[in-house]
Amino acid sequence: MTHIPKKQFVIQQHTTPDGVHWDLMLEMDDTLWTWRLNTPPAEIGDEPVPAEHIHDHPLRFLTYDGPVQNGKGQVKIADCGLYQIIEQTEISLAVVFEGRILSGTFGLYRLDEKDHWELEKG
Repeated sequence: MTHIPKKQFVIQQHTTPDGVHWDLMLEMDDTLWTWRLNTPPAEIGDEPVPAEHIHDHPLRFLTYDGPVQNGKGQVKIADCGLYQIIEQTEISLAVVFEGRILSGTFGLYRLDEKDHWELEKG
C-alpha cells in the first residue's frame, strides 16, 4: 500500500461589498488548488455544497490574512489544518481533513466541464 503524505489546507473567508464567500485551498505540489464556496465551513454537513473551481493560488496564501487584493474587503482564515488524499480521479477527489472545523472524510465531485463541483461530507 502506498503511503500518501499529509498536506496543508486552508479556508479563507472573503468579505467584500458584494457579500461573503469562502475559498477552500488544497496544497498540491507547488500550488494551491482552489474552490469557491458560498457556505461557511461550520455549515458543511450532509447536503452537498456547490464549489466552483477557480484559479490556483501560490502557497503563500496558506497563511494570508489581510485586505482583499483590490482593497475593497477583508480576507481572514476560517479554518486550516492538514488533509490526506484517499482517492483522486479526473472528476473526483476524496480526502480526510484534520482541521479545527472541517474534520473527517469529504469528497469533491466535478459536475461538468465548466469547473462546477460539489463538496460533500462522508
